Amino acid sequence: MSGSLTSVTILPEKSEETNSRLIKMSRRLYHYLQMENHRELQIMVGTKTIRANIQISDSLPRELHMPEDFFTYFSLPVRKVNLQAKYFSGSNTLKLGPVIGLLTDFSPKNGEEPNFRSIHKFCEDLHQVVSENGGFLYVFSFKHFLQHGYYFENGSWIGTSPPAPDVIYNRIHSRILENKQEFVEFRGTLEQLAIPIFNDRFLSKWEVYDQLKNEHHLSSYIPETALLSRDTLHSFLQTYETIFIKPIHGSQGKNIIKLEKISEDQFTLQTSGQSQADALQALAAHEIYQEIKLLLQNRICIVQEGISFIDYQSSAMDFRVLVHRNYEKKWEITSIVARIGAVQEFVSNVARGGHTIKPVTALRSKMAPKTALQTFKLIKELSLETAEKVSALSAGITGELGIDVGVDEKGKPWLIEVNSKPSKAFEDDSGKIRPSAKAIIRFCTSLAFETLNEKEV
Repeated sequence: MSGSLTSVTILPEKSEETNSRLIKMSRRLYHYLQMENHRELQIMVGTKTIRANIQISDSLPRELHMPEDFFTYFSLPVRKVNLQAKYFSGSNTLKLGPVIGLLTDFSPKNGEEPNFRSIHKFCEDLHQVVSENGGFLYVFSFKHFLQHGYYFENGSWIGTSPPAPDVIYNRIHSRILENKQEFVEFRGTLEQLAIPIFNDRFLSKWEVYDQLKNEHHLSSYIPETALLSRDTLHSFLQTYETIFIKPIHGSQGKNIIKLEKISEDQFTLQTSGQSQADALQALAAHEIYQEIKLLLQNRICIVQEGISFIDYQSSAMDFRVLVHRNYEKKWEITSIVARIGAVQEFVSNVARGGHTIKPVTALRSKMAPKTALQTFKLIKELSLETAEKVSALSAGITGELGIDVGVDEKGKPWLIEVNSKPSKAFEDDSGKIRPSAKAIIRFCTSLAFETLNEKEV
């Protein structure tokens, strides 16, 4: 039998005895953790354990006092820290945590604070949630795993030799970096240490389509898609009025090509970042493949059926749905925004000059209020089903996805893209903690404590 998970204040205490293993605990906390009269136990932080003796105190509040040597042994800062605690009777272990490692790529300069680039503010949000809920978060690069990392304190990121984490949240920005041999070796080290990492790699557009095309409930919500070749391009040009060419590893709406039929054998070609006025006019079908090859510079691409989506005040529009797994590993929607493209852009990405508005407001601009709410419900249902299938069919652990959905003139939602490293730019960051930060910490906590849970069964 195991006790409940609870937040505990851990305080360092100087000991008069060398190598003291005495910890002091409030009686209230002792009973809440259901420790069943044990006065000796193992304490676990990250992957390390140490034997300890318990002294019960009636005068202490909901606290646990540990020798300073324990903090040093666990590679924690020697100061008051708020952690979550759970007692596992099967192994007589008091687990404290979660210790969360956020993995990203950055290059700190000597004597300067690190800059975590596009997720810097998000890292601060995660720290704030951890501080309130209980836990220890640090940011590191895989080249310095277990050697150097940064935790947030008093408004600054402090360098430290960190503890081995309970769980790693992967926010590496580069696909190229994830494919390097060094990263493969790092993943091997994690497997040896039995440290879970989630969202362990980028997803490709073709991989997602290939996974979902045979899923009965989803296939009719996915535009027809194929790997780009001369033959598939010719077939799509003959079949559809509009098609898109997208790099399978593209992001932020970059390097996308839109082809529109203007006569039987004539097409316009427009690239993302290019206005309609600058689009190439009247390309013949036989000229297009060579033109595309020059633009794409040997990138592997998909060719995709173009769907006529509803717009917002004549600007391109789609919906970004952010989904996370909760404590029970079930998918939940964390936030939804309507993304409105810049003027004359055919993509709606904020990175390309777009902006966001509330989704129901956007839908009501094109349909009756009741229909807008029904469509909004369909967007949510499609997103949750997509998350469930993608996570089930993908290797590794998936805890977060950004799902892009378009809505056609009839109110039908269409799946555009699934992102395993979704941008945080779409969430409200006006002094508030992003909802995704809270969701990420919940999922990390679940992963951190589940290993010992499984051993109890």
